Amino acid sequence: MPLIVAATGNLHKLSEYREMLADQKVEIASLRDYPDFRPSPEEGKTFRDNAAQKALEACVYTDLPAFADDSGLEIAALDGAPGIYSSRYGKDDADRIGRVLRELEGKSDRSARFVCVIAIAVNGEVIETFEGEMRGVIAAAPRGANGFGYDPIFIPEGETRTFAEMTKEEKNRISHRAKALAKALEFIEDEMSILDDEF
Repeated sequence: MPLIVAATGNLHKLSEYREMLADQKVEIASLRDYPDFRPSPEEGKTFRDNAAQKALEACVYTDLPAFADDSGLEIAALDGAPGIYSSRYGKDDADRIGRVLRELEGKSDRSARFVCVIAIAVNGEVIETFEGEMRGVIAAAPRGANGFGYDPIFIPEGETRTFAEMTKEEKNRISHRAKALAKALEFIEDEMSILDDEF
């Protein structure tokens, strides 16, 4: 079975990817399988920059096809924050959620979007990137026990529940990550054979 590296050590992301790729004939390794690998600090100005950096570094280190995502929450009333700093907006999920809710106090516009950019690297170069988004609004308070990150305060468009109130299967059908991954899979299947050649 072909092996591809998901350039992440985040168990939540890895679990989502494995669930979304369950029907694909591919084995997914992660950075946890390469404990000596030390990724560089993220220095990009965009989700695309950071995803490409992570995918390329993993590809070069492992000598295997690799993919990486960079994702985050953009809130209109906060001028797009936390954006690329979403995972660094506080010391943990609860702290980050608390900061967002405090910064939104008194603001009527609670529109937001989750963004995910996936980059694929093969043979030491980034071959393509793919973006997915999920628009929605920020809830007044955290709700739900599923998911991770900002899921307890994000209500996707067309829903009354937060991501954290939805099942994994429901979230994985509509999430920003699922949309980006679907584009990546379509590209691989319809427009190129480079990954097949690798295996």
